[in-house]
Amino acid sequence: MKPYKIFLAGILLAMTRFAAAQELTINFRYNLAQPDSSNYLSFRSPIRYVAVEKDTFDGVSGASKFKSTALFGPVQTDMMGKATFPGGVRGLLLFPVASYDTCIEDKLQAAKASNGVITIEYVHRGVAYKISTDKSGKLGFPRGNFLMRTVGYIEGHNPQVISRDFAADGTAGSVDWKKVWDPHIAAGKEIASGVAARTGAIQNDYGDLMALFNWDGTLQVSYEEPILTISGTLKSVKR
Repeated sequence: MKPYKIFLAGILLAMTRFAAAQELTINFRYNLAQPDSSNYLSFRSPIRYVAVEKDTFDGVSGASKFKSTALFGPVQTDMMGKATFPGGVRGLLLFPVASYDTCIEDKLQAAKASNGVITIEYVHRGVAYKISTDKSGKLGFPRGNFLMRTVGYIEGHNPQVISRDFAADGTAGSVDWKKVWDPHIAAGKEIASGVAARTGAIQNDYGDLMALFNWDGTLQVSYEEPILTISGTLKSVKR
């Protein structure tokens, strides 16, 4: 076997051993109604130094105080850069370490149905996400009820431009979620004149099915308006 192949095989073996029986613990709290200094994200991963305890938004730097945004990257992808985690859940977890303006700009909302199902929706950088629990408030990984759909685009930071198929005035604030998740509204439509971006079809948001491993287990979600909490432990499983 050639040296580079031996090297690659060694890396893959190490990754396989690393991925087996490794845990990711998450604790999250967010107030959807107003800025709240009690919001936080905590997580502990099997990767050395990739953990934070009650990270929050730092108004001085305009970023997460303990760098959660960057630190969560190795949890979200395998060593080949393939997604191992739903993009919508990853984005949701970062709301406590962003300005409350982001909650407004992305139209983050949650609702708890009479049967106990909690539904969370938001649109970020032109992509809409829907995250739904089971009746006991649990999110199952890797293939839970995670949906995504391209409904607009963004240039720079904000505002987003949303297709009028889904928003009456073309802004994120007027997004109609029933239309977003209506499979009868066709994909591939022009969003704005002269812009290459097109609307997309509804897709499952599971990460990359070709990733070396995935996170398996459940996270417990609670929503007592306006406080959303998420907690639990996931294990990495080789694919």
